Amino acid sequence: MKPIYLTLSLLSIIILSCSSKDDTILIENPTTQNIYFPPINSNTWETKTPSELQWNTSALAELSSFLEDTNTKSFIILHQGKIAWEQYYNGHNENSIWYWASAGKTLTAITTGIAQDQGLLNINNKVSDYIGTQWTSLNLEQENLITNRHLLSMTSGLDDSLGDDVTPNNLQYVADAGTRWAYHNVYVKLQDIVSQASNTNWSDYFTEHLKDKIGMTGQWIDLDNLSVYWSNTRSMARFGLMIYANGRWENNQIISQDFLNQATNTSQDINQAYGYLWWLNGKSSFNLPQSQIQFNGYLIPNAPQDMYCALGKNDQKLYIVPSKDLVIVRMGQAADDSNFALSDYDNDLWFKLNAVFN
Repeated sequence: MKPIYLTLSLLSIIILSCSSKDDTILIENPTTQNIYFPPINSNTWETKTPSELQWNTSALAELSSFLEDTNTKSFIILHQGKIAWEQYYNGHNENSIWYWASAGKTLTAITTGIAQDQGLLNINNKVSDYIGTQWTSLNLEQENLITNRHLLSMTSGLDDSLGDDVTPNNLQYVADAGTRWAYHNVYVKLQDIVSQASNTNWSDYFTEHLKDKIGMTGQWIDLDNLSVYWSNTRSMARFGLMIYANGRWENNQIISQDFLNQATNTSQDINQAYGYLWWLNGKSSFNLPQSQIQFNGYLIPNAPQDMYCALGKNDQKLYIVPSKDLVIVRMGQAADDSNFALSDYDNDLWFKLNAVFN
């Protein structure tokens, strides 16, 4: 996909370009008692200052220059839910709409978890229980190995080299489900599964059970086989805040802590740095999109070990750091070259952020 530009009153689409349970971090998210939640259906959002937090304001100025120079459009840092720093660049503002790209995969994961919490589906059941057989080109035995959990953990065993089309002819066998990790657009079938299980359409279910409950704006846009979420930056921050708060919004449990814990810890034995469509730091090794090579070391060495994140094409970022009570959002164009999810920019950005916080 190539970038899509939206205004609040008009969607003006050009073309978007997106195309072992070890090492578990033991730091837990805080209780919600100390967390601020902005009101629903309001632009009000309480703030605190970097000086209150004893952040390095000189380093903050350097961070701002770095963000502007690297094609950033918006950047927000929440501390215990309050806005500690919010900046807009390159013609963007608080009301501007931008795409989440693959960072929006986490919206699909959490909505799937909500449906399971409601007893509508079970992630351990096979995909064909919900959308019927022959949804791939595999034989029945191979297809029936693929469960909802395999879609969440990117271990479907389907060929990731064939592009984003998820029609049956394009979903080809490479390995048995659960034996191979590969970043694949087939996860989007979870939206069909939720729709079938809830007897409603995906967007309506998402809106009623997640979006409206935490005051998000935005909408899903289907383009070139991709389901991409678009919103303002504060909406991504609201989602990150709910996740940071153990799946709660004020006194309302949006997603169970049990599912959220599964989603934000290693989900399979192949890529330690991947949960249920969430990327995980602090693991001893990781795999990357479009590669079967396992790399040793942390996903983002400069970032806190307990950080987990939603990462999207061209450097859309949602970082959650329980140990520092932080939620951080970055939206914009690619900082350098076009990329899938993780990029060198993550480590460079955290070098700048560490100078602010430490």
